[in-house]
Amino acid sequence: MSDSEPPALPAIEVSDLTYRYRKTLALNSASFRVEEGRIHGFVGPNGAGKTTALRILATLLRHRNGTVRIFGHDVIADRKKVRQQIGFMPDHFSMYRQMTVFEYLDFFGAAYGLPLAKRNGVIDDVLALTDMDGRRNDVIKTLSRGMQQRISLARVLVHDPRLLLLDEPASGLDPRARIELMEILRELQRMGKTIFISSHILSELAELCDSVTIIDRGSVKYSGTIHDLSSEDTSKGRYVFTLDDHHGVDIASIGSIDGVVDANLMAEGNGIQIVFDTDRTDAQQVLRALLDMELPIDSFRPDRRHLNQAFMDLTEAGLSS
Repeated sequence: MSDSEPPALPAIEVSDLTYRYRKTLALNSASFRVEEGRIHGFVGPNGAGKTTALRILATLLRHRNGTVRIFGHDVIADRKKVRQQIGFMPDHFSMYRQMTVFEYLDFFGAAYGLPLAKRNGVIDDVLALTDMDGRRNDVIKTLSRGMQQRISLARVLVHDPRLLLLDEPASGLDPRARIELMEILRELQRMGKTIFISSHILSELAELCDSVTIIDRGSVKYSGTIHDLSSEDTSKGRYVFTLDDHHGVDIASIGSIDGVVDANLMAEGNGIQIVFDTDRTDAQQVLRALLDMELPIDSFRPDRRHLNQAFMDLTEAGLSS
């Protein structure tokens, strides 16, 4: 970037946002930012203020205290410009169930002002992207929950928004539909979209998101990268390595490696979780010791399952404050 070019604006910038429903404080001086091109998780217990914040970001609620900007545009003063940049998919979405998939998307394309000559091509593109091109003429009420979720996602894509605001997009989906939805979201990120996902399950987003904001009782408890969150407990290193076959592996000998304080077979697959004292050793030394044992190692990576514990610690702190 040349010296004359201004720095890139964040996709979302929230500062000291407060919102109250009569006597209930839904958001309490919440501040966070999301860089463009990221998949960002917005995580918290039920009732934490996630949906309120999403509705403010989507220009559906007006706040009185704090500032909220989307690509530099204020969500109140520049509401029309903001709406051109975003696509919002609520948790409980209403659909015109008597329409065919094409009729539904054509209706919203017209609502967004797409000319008739362009709408067919756009609809073909979003159906292909969501892997629903074979369902173009199906009546919506005949589709499964997962397929309806994809059509709802296709609907928010018809005007080609830069930012997607998704409220619990995997809610009610079976495991296969969840995996397929996550793959679609990764493809959208590769296309340059910024994706903001609200959820109450951190582990569901850990492998998908680049960054995360954790909110509890209206207050932001953490906002940053997944990597930094997983590294918050710096006294312990937690890694998982997988083997071609763990049968016959002496777990006790792994546990006796200098600095390792725990070693356990994982419930599924051929994974072994190890926990080591970072004051005594590091990941490279542990891996070197494992290789010296001539184990058939397939992979060696940080164990992100303990993000759940980080989430519990942060939200429990909010409950006790």
